[in-house]
Amino acid sequence: MSAENDRSNGYEGVAAEFLAGRGSARSSGIGVGMVRRWAATLRPGASVIDLGCGSGLPITKVLVTNGLDVYAVDAAPSFVEAFRRNFPGVPVVCEAVEDSSFFGRTFDAVLAWGLMFLLPAETQRRVLEQVARILVPGGRLLFTSPSQPVGWNDAMTGLESRSLGAEEYRKLLLLGGVRVTREYEDEGENHYFDAIQTRE
Repeated sequence: MSAENDRSNGYEGVAAEFLAGRGSARSSGIGVGMVRRWAATLRPGASVIDLGCGSGLPITKVLVTNGLDVYAVDAAPSFVEAFRRNFPGVPVVCEAVEDSSFFGRTFDAVLAWGLMFLLPAETQRRVLEQVARILVPGGRLLFTSPSQPVGWNDAMTGLESRSLGAEEYRKLLLLGGVRVTREYEDEGENHYFDAIQTRE
C-alpha cells in the first residue's frame, strides 16, 4: 500500500508488531489510569467515541468496563479486525478519523489517545473542528499530544508526527466552543488535554 493511499498513517504496515505489544492484553497499560479517572466523571451509559481505537486494548476496554456506550473508529483494517474480536458488541468502523461516518451524530464524550499528533497539521485542525461539532453541550473531550509545538518521527512507523502545541490546540478548540479545563501527564509522559463543550 502506497503512503498516499494509507489512511492509517503507517500503522497497517506495522500492525503485527503493534498488536503483539501495545495493542495486546499484555500491554503495560500506560494511560489506563488517566483514562479510567476521566471515564469515571462521565454518567453511566454516556455515548463515547474512541478515535484511533487500535485493537481496543488497553484504552477502549476502560470505557467499556465503565459502562459507557462506546463507538470506535480506526483506519487500519488489522486493528479493526482485532477490535471486533476483542469487543464483538461495540460498533467500530474502518475509516480515517477525519472522514468517519460517526461524525454524522452527536456524542457525550470523545477520546483520542495517541492519535492527534500522527495526523498532518491540517487534518488535526479538521478533526478538532468536527469534534467540537459532535459534542453535546457539556460534552467532554480527552486527547493526548505534546504540549510544545514539535515534530519527530514516530517510533513504530518512522513517519513524521507533529504536535501543534498547547496554545494552538486551545485556540482551535475555543473556535468550536470547547474549553480546555485541565492538562496533565501520565507515567509515560503523555500530555493530556481535558476539555468541555461550553456551547448550549
